[in-house]
Amino acid sequence: MGNVSQITMFFLLGLNETNNHRFTLFFLTLLCYCVILLVNISVIVTIIMDKNLHEPMYILICAFCMNALYGTAGFYPKLLWDLLSPVQVISYSGCLVQAQVIISFVFSDLSILSIMAYDRYVAICRPLEYHSVMSKQKLSVIVYFSWMTPFCIVGMNVFLTSRLKLCSPYISRLYCMNWMMVKLACFPAETAVNNILTYITIITYLFHGLFIVLSYMYVIKTCVNSIENRAKFMQTCVPHLTSLLIFLVTILSDGIIMRYGSKDLPQAFKNFVAIEILVIPPLINPLIYVSAHLAKLSLLILEECLFSGKVNVI
Repeated sequence: MGNVSQITMFFLLGLNETNNHRFTLFFLTLLCYCVILLVNISVIVTIIMDKNLHEPMYILICAFCMNALYGTAGFYPKLLWDLLSPVQVISYSGCLVQAQVIISFVFSDLSILSIMAYDRYVAICRPLEYHSVMSKQKLSVIVYFSWMTPFCIVGMNVFLTSRLKLCSPYISRLYCMNWMMVKLACFPAETAVNNILTYITIITYLFHGLFIVLSYMYVIKTCVNSIENRAKFMQTCVPHLTSLLIFLVTILSDGIIMRYGSKDLPQAFKNFVAIEILVIPPLINPLIYVSAHLAKLSLLILEECLFSGKVNVI
């Protein structure tokens, strides 16, 4: 038991400079979380209730929204509690759980985006094979692994972190992250295995990103010479690419601030960059897909009207 941390509580220092605006931030945070719950649950319920939407693309959107609910549940309730508390603390085990939830949420998002990219690749580049390749049974297995694989990988990282002896209870963020706990280790030599596993994890998900890029490159190449495929690309791929762009911007901005951010940057700015991934994608992605679906319905209605002769074309 000599290498087990004796620290039982961590102090979260991200809110130290917001004492004069706690109640304002509380109500804004509560509003944001309520909107996230509303839009994501609405999309999930709509897809589940409407049998016409039991298609791979919509099932993946449903999984995306479920993952958003999972990730935000690991952050917002604790932040709301901290905004009303004089001291922002979290238990050692609570910190490990929060790190597990938030990091696995991020990696699951990337996994689901990879499946979405493959789904669009098969639908546009190999349309005759689509229903056999992306059957509901196969899709269920793929989605299951898109959740469980990141959960297990992050779980291994968190388990290794739990074995380190830590020398400081102070975390300079609004929430716990595995890598920040590793930085608090008393003996850096003990973190070698943690660092190796972290690099393996990063490389694994960089390959996910490469896979997404290659998939959309093939899709774009296929769509260039086909009006029908271009229309399909605009209707179904653009929302996915928008979600991917939002994800990349939020992750890269946080990574740049963590790696190169000056200590002179305002804490409020660093807080905003740190929580972007838990605010923007869960809030914006459901709205993107709802807007895309409404646009698709409008086009279908217009086409039906045109072919039925109800609209006069000049």
